[in-house]
Amino acid sequence: MIISSPSGGGKTSICRRLLTPLRKRRGWRFSISYTTRARRPGERNGREYYFVDEQQFAHLAKDDFFAEQFKVHLYRYGTPRQPLEQVLNKGGVILLDVDVKGAQRLKKVYPQAVTIFILPPSIKALRQRLRQRGTETKAQLRVRYDNAREEMKLFQRFEYAVVNDELSKAVRQVRTIIEAHSCRTENFNAEHLLKQLS
Repeated sequence: MIISSPSGGGKTSICRRLLTPLRKRRGWRFSISYTTRARRPGERNGREYYFVDEQQFAHLAKDDFFAEQFKVHLYRYGTPRQPLEQVLNKGGVILLDVDVKGAQRLKKVYPQAVTIFILPPSIKALRQRLRQRGTETKAQLRVRYDNAREEMKLFQRFEYAVVNDELSKAVRQVRTIIEAHSCRTENFNAEHLLKQLS
C-alpha cells in the first residue's frame, strides 16, 4: 500500500494510526525508508527513518539496496527492497510512506501495489502545518511549498485520493480502501476456494 502526499499532507501520521497492535499481529508492517536529512526532535533512528549520511546512502544505492530512491527537498530518500520482497513472499500488508516520485517508481516495479494520495484541505492549511512543525528554515519551507504545489497536481495518477482535513476521518477512509482491496477476487486463492466448493 503506497501512501503518498506532499510534505505536511499527513501520510506519516496516517500510517502510524493504522499500525495498531492487532493489525501488526495480522501481518501489517511499515516500510521504514532511509534518508540523508537530519533527525527532527522526537524522531528515532529505525522508527521514522534510518538516518544515514550521503556516503552511506550512495554505498547502499550502488549495491542495489533500494527498490526506489530519489532526491527530494534537498535530501535523498530510499525504500529498502528486502521488506517489500518479504511481504510479497509471505503475504500481509506493507504500508509505504513515500513522496510522489517514489510512489510512481514503486508502482512500475510493483504493479500490484495500491496507490493512495493524501491531499491537504488547502494550500493554506498545508503551509500552516509545515510552519507549525518548526523543523525547516525559510529557504527549506519555500522548497517544500513549491514542490507541494507541483505534487498536488499529480493526484489523479493515483488510484485513490483522501482529503486529510480531519486525521481520524482520513485514517478510517484509508483503512476502508485497504480492507476493500483485500476483498478483490484476484486476491483470493482461486484454486483453494474451488476445492472447498467441490
